[in-house]
Amino acid sequence: MSEASKTSGGAGDKPTGAMSPELRPLTIGILAIITCAAFEAMAVITAMPVVADELSGESSYGLAFSMYLTASLLGTVVAGSWCDRQGPRPALAVGMSLMILGLLAAGAAPDFWLVTVGRAVSGLGGGFMIVAVYVVIGRSFPQRAQPVVFGWLAAAWVLPALIGPVVAGFVTQEFGWRWVFLGVAPVVIAAVVIVWPKTKDLGALVAADAGPAKTRVLRGFALAGGVFAAQWAVVHLADTADPTAGTVIALVSLAAAGIAVALAVLPALLPRGTLVLARGLPSIIATRGIVNVAFFGTEAFIPLMLVNSRGIDPGTAGLTLSAGALGWSAGSFVQARVTFGRQWLLVAGSSVLSLSLGGFALATAVEAPLWVLVVVWGLSGFAMGMTLSSTSVLVLKLSPQGEQGRNSAALQISDQLGGVAGTAGAGALFALLHDPDNAGHVPTFVAIWLALWVFTGAGIVSGLRGARPSDGGPGLTPKKSMEGTVPA
Repeated sequence: MSEASKTSGGAGDKPTGAMSPELRPLTIGILAIITCAAFEAMAVITAMPVVADELSGESSYGLAFSMYLTASLLGTVVAGSWCDRQGPRPALAVGMSLMILGLLAAGAAPDFWLVTVGRAVSGLGGGFMIVAVYVVIGRSFPQRAQPVVFGWLAAAWVLPALIGPVVAGFVTQEFGWRWVFLGVAPVVIAAVVIVWPKTKDLGALVAADAGPAKTRVLRGFALAGGVFAAQWAVVHLADTADPTAGTVIALVSLAAAGIAVALAVLPALLPRGTLVLARGLPSIIATRGIVNVAFFGTEAFIPLMLVNSRGIDPGTAGLTLSAGALGWSAGSFVQARVTFGRQWLLVAGSSVLSLSLGGFALATAVEAPLWVLVVVWGLSGFAMGMTLSSTSVLVLKLSPQGEQGRNSAALQISDQLGGVAGTAGAGALFALLHDPDNAGHVPTFVAIWLALWVFTGAGIVSGLRGARPSDGGPGLTPKKSMEGTVPA
């Protein structure tokens, strides 16, 4: 057992590690949930090019991914306060139910827009579940064991990354893409059943306060609604042939209004100063979102590029994503071995991501062999594993137990909003630039990669701000109360 997996608590605490007899069932259950989520993600992204082709949804391809994350924003906001007030169990149960409902709806959808709706319902459930899992980790595991747990969560992607694309590609080709969605639902149920008995003692930590909780829910609806309106308007504008002046004005106005609403409510859902990269915790949370813009915007379009421009089958194209997941696990493994200066991993990870995504754009432009793309994308995954696992550890480290749900929700809001911005922005660029008669046009994808690469520079800046706390501000002191920094 690694030294990092032992508790650092007081004399009365038991020296329990993540795989001690007391915590082993809970650890296995959490790993099962993340493994299930990984299978779902790898399978869906592998099958989506075929779904888009069969249901004529290529112009809205990016929307199917960004809507999952948009709905996750709402689930995350609601789950944050809910977990602090009632414990993680209710959010876990609701999240599981919604995710299954979304998978069944997408699997039975006759039109691409209904697939998008199903993905949104699954995303809402995913938002509930991920916050619940973070709260379980924060409240059940000793602080020094948490980096190890997050490292294992990344490792839980290894098996799905290796066999998920192959299985999904096989199922898609032999039985149809619908069974990719329908076949994941029973796995979700099995994963939650494993962890459920171990969460019965994790009840409320703070007194219920209906007023602030309702306010956060309303802000969550406003945030998700604003983001949805902006996405829909941009994609619809890009997909409309020869739009009239009135249509252009209406859609641009809707997009601007959606962005304005999202920006108006977002500061109240994050630690104060997050949007201006205030030093310490705010910039740590901001880093999570910024690097997600670059990584997930790129990832969503890799299978489409390989299938359309190179004629590679979906299963083989998905193996490129497997390399990213394996690299992610390796990066998370490295961060779990760091015992000091963890905040500087944000800078290192963002720098490596900048180099690798720039290299990926270059390799795509020169039509480098597939193995080159696999290696470069694996390096991108390594950077993300090192960066994101470190942000998770740092946020739990800085949060009192009564605020872990709220601060974990803030981290997930940043995470999901970054993914939404990346996939929606990439989708809008694709809709604007691609030629319907030549959907595999390589320069279109290179332009998308380069636009997303710009955000890696911002990630380096925010990582530096997170590594250097300000005097008197929310810094890097373990368990320092964040009272007043995240408005209710």
